[in-house]
Order: sequence, then C-alpha cells, then structure tokens
Amino acid sequence: MSGAGSAAVSGAGTPVAGPAGRDLFAEGLLEFLRPAVQQLDSHVHAVRESQVELREQIDNLATELCRINEDQKVALDLDPYVKKLLNARRRVVLVNNILQNAQERLRRLNHSVAKETARRRAMLDSGVYLPGSPSK
Repeated sequence: MSGAGSAAVSGAGTPVAGPAGRDLFAEGLLEFLRPAVQQLDSHVHAVRESQVELREQIDNLATELCRINEDQKVALDLDPYVKKLLNARRRVVLVNNILQNAQERLRRLNHSVAKETARRRAMLDSGVYLPGSPSK
C-alpha cells in the first residue's frame, strides 16, 4: 500500500496527486466525520442535562427522606437509603464531570481541525507551499 496517502480521487474519479490530494482527502474525511461528531456532541449535551436533573431529583429525595425520618414517631432507619442515594448522586456527578471533560476535548479538537483546514485552504488558494508536503 505504498503511496496510498499521496493521491486522492476527485469527484470525477480522476486521481489528484501530491499535497492537494492529501488535503482533498483530509477535507473529505472531515466532512464525512463532522455530522457524527456533531451528533455525538449533542448526545453528550443531552446526557449531561439529564444527569443534572437526576442529581437534583436525588437531592430532593434525600432531603425528603431525612425530613420523613425526623417526623416519624416510629423509628424507621432511613439512613442506609439516604446514604445509597448520596452515593448514587456522587457517581452521577463523577460521570457528568467525565462527560464534560470529554465534550470539552471534542470541542477543542473540532476547533483545531477547523482552524487547520481553513489555514490549509487559504494556503492552497494563495499557492503557498505547505510545510511537510512534498514539493511540486
């Protein structure tokens, strides 16, 4: 598979060699992946929102259980359940932080790729030699 990265195929099916071919391939790959990245980003955002709601519900339930426990004439030991809820809340917060970090990395990567693509497109349009590319 030598030389597989040095030529791309244009929309007409003719090979495009050299740095223009690589850039065309990279741009096509980016355009192919962009919808998946955007969909992933929106799903992560939706999961984060639902986890915030879940955390709020857990907090409300824990507060209500503590209040019920205090108001009961009969001694009900609700403390283990409150502890389980607080443990679940802690895990939800942990997963939310992991998702938030992953989403931020995804946004930075997307921004860097868009910036690099724009830079390369501008250099190609102006006819400037791209560093790291074979000379013509």
